[in-house]
Amino acid sequence: MVKNDEGTARLLKNIFVCRGCKAKIRAPSLKVSQGKVKCRSCKSRFLRPKRRK
Repeated sequence: MVKNDEGTARLLKNIFVCRGCKAKIRAPSLKVSQGKVKCRSCKSRFLRPKRRK
């Protein structure tokens, strides 16, 4: 499988996963690190970047 930059950016850039309910959220990393983004379903502010496989 060929990996390209466009596909990697689409799948992994600015996507975070809630640590509480495992929901995916697309948000700028600066806002996530400042704590301004929260999960839509459980209202948690603890997010982690999506894992690269």
